[in-house]
Order: sequence, then C-alpha cells, then structure tokens
Amino acid sequence: MDARLSYREAAVQGSSPVRLVIQLYEQAIEDLRRARAALDSADIEARTRHLNHAILVLGHLQSSLDMERGGAVAENLVRFYDVVRAALVEAQVRQSAAVLERQIALLIQVHRAWSEVERSGPVSAPTVSPAHPEPGRDSSQDWNA
Repeated sequence: MDARLSYREAAVQGSSPVRLVIQLYEQAIEDLRRARAALDSADIEARTRHLNHAILVLGHLQSSLDMERGGAVAENLVRFYDVVRAALVEAQVRQSAAVLERQIALLIQVHRAWSEVERSGPVSAPTVSPAHPEPGRDSSQDWNA
C-alpha cells in the first residue's frame, strides 16, 4: 500500500469543495515544480509525466466548475485553465523553463485566492460543484506522481 496515496485519500474524504480545489492546485503546482526539475536534469520521461499529470489536474479543476451558479467567475476560470493548459503544451514542445515558471506563478496566485476564500469562513463556493470528482479514483496511479 502506498502511504502517500492513503494520505491523499484520507485528506479528500470529508473535505469541503473549496479544500478540494486548494488540494488540486497544490498538486498541479507540485507537478510543475517536478517538471521544471526534470527539465533541468534533461529527464524527458519525468518531465512529460509531470506535465501530463498537471494537465489532468487542471482538467479535474475545470470539470468541477458549476457554470450555472458560477457565472462570470466560472467563465473566467474556464479561460484561465485553457490558457494554462495551452502554455503547458508549449512548455513541453519548446522545453521552456520560463513558460513553466510563469504557469507556476499563475497557479500560486489563484491558489492563494482560494486559500483566502477558505480562511474567510464557511461559504458556499458557487464555482465548484459539490459533486467534485475525487482525484485518483479513476486513475490512482496518476496521483502517485
């Protein structure tokens, strides 16, 4: 049994939708930091694996948006996720550390905003579906990155 996977599954169970979003941002940021390190060490396989996982995480974030209740915020997040994913593809093709660093910085900014939402107390998160998919359920090996 993988202890990291068990910890992640325990952390997900009972978490609020906002906490789940924060955890997904943390995972995406970690994936991109690992991709950056792999780029520096010329480890193409690891770079590709971490970038692909970050793209998967962004897909989970985007699929959790409640477009009906989220309004303009949800629409802006859709565009944000699309731009970040496109930049990650560009970073992979161009092998660009600068592009990776920019995406990490952007994700950190949005992560901070979600963390502030969580700190401000119990509120409904109109842009996040209460039926947020649990990461790793369909592809648990992907979450071991």
